[in-house]
Amino acid sequence: MKNFFSKLTISNIRWVIFIAARSFSKKHSKSRASSMLSIFEIAAGALALTVIIAVMNGFQLGFIENILEISSYYIRIDNFPREYISKIDAIKNINGVTAIDPFIETQGIVSSNFELTQSAVVLRGLTESAFEGDAGLKKHLIPLSGSLNLTGANTVLLGAELAIRLGVETGDDIEFVSITNIFSAEDSGTVNSLKVSGIFRSGYYEYDASWGFINLDEALEIEGGKETCTLGIKLKNRFADAAAMYEIQQVLKSVFGEYEFNKYNIELTSWRDYNKSFFNALRTEKLLMFVLVGLVFVVVAVNIYQSQRRNVLEHSEDIGLLRAIGAHDFSVRWIFALKGLIIGFIGATGGVLLAILISTHIQEFFLFMEAFVNTVLQIFYIISSGIFSGTAGFSVFSKKIFYIQEYTARLIFHEVVIIYFFAVLSAFLAAWFASARISKIKPSEVLRYE
Repeated sequence: MKNFFSKLTISNIRWVIFIAARSFSKKHSKSRASSMLSIFEIAAGALALTVIIAVMNGFQLGFIENILEISSYYIRIDNFPREYISKIDAIKNINGVTAIDPFIETQGIVSSNFELTQSAVVLRGLTESAFEGDAGLKKHLIPLSGSLNLTGANTVLLGAELAIRLGVETGDDIEFVSITNIFSAEDSGTVNSLKVSGIFRSGYYEYDASWGFINLDEALEIEGGKETCTLGIKLKNRFADAAAMYEIQQVLKSVFGEYEFNKYNIELTSWRDYNKSFFNALRTEKLLMFVLVGLVFVVVAVNIYQSQRRNVLEHSEDIGLLRAIGAHDFSVRWIFALKGLIIGFIGATGGVLLAILISTHIQEFFLFMEAFVNTVLQIFYIISSGIFSGTAGFSVFSKKIFYIQEYTARLIFHEVVIIYFFAVLSAFLAAWFASARISKIKPSEVLRYE
């Protein structure tokens, strides 16, 4: 790397920058049109990649946050004895822990008197203070009717889609049969009557269609007085889970003692392991999308490479003259490389700034796109006298197909920086390799014919 830049002295840098800037800004330059086209292509590529990745981040992070905040938590402690629940304050005092929820899950069949349908359901038992002590859980469960309250006896919170399927509203009664007792129909105690105290929507279809929440004590009673439960732990930074798990394990061993800790077979699970297959699938999907859309930079780089090669041929006389007066071919190559750098810088800056603007107003952007496309379809419908149907309407993400309440886009700083960097780098490298032909130009042969 030192040898690469050692040939560029201060005086060389000055005239290289001067000639590159002058060549790029010449209004009647033959290469100006191709440079403008290259800038547009770089900008379009950076714009498309940034917006697509931002929209994908919006969907994926929405799913991930719903799973972590509602279902899996950041760290789970399984097989935790009920008799030690009063001692979980020791875990709350660990630095980085924001909430801790004891819970138990029971699965079964739920039915109502209004619809002759039954549905599988997961009922999670939480403490009465769960929604007040866990801000993340409360944020992601939006009450549509009733309230997020588990203080009432024999009450249940149902997901919106499940409530629609059962045909129930707040205040109605449902019947629940636990899967553990479903084969003991002669035991009348297996049928539990619950009153719907609230209906929620999370934005994640699985939870809205098959989940409910009840009081922890009632869930334990349904499960026959189970002696253990699970602790769900939230952290300020979910990526600090390894350090937090180590501290939690040390605290638990001090509370239980080494023997008791091993006796209860207490297990700590990170969110990475609990949702490993799903999160890996999302990561692979995002990586492949990044690569596929990023191929636009390869196409742009090839175009810049060809245009700069043509530019070298067109300026062979000028190059020969510079070489004749003592300019090193390395310095002359930097003239074309700087032109590529300028193209990449202008195109990437314009594209990324426009992408940030669109991503921060993605709702308005999609509404504009839908209105524009529907207007065009309507015009075609009128012109064609009904041959082309425009009455159905166009939607970017139709709610009939996608379970989406609103459009979201999230920009991640390091991803934007990577896109910007590769946009500039692709233009620079294309111009640099295209200028390799300069070393083959001999000043004596060029100037002989002048």
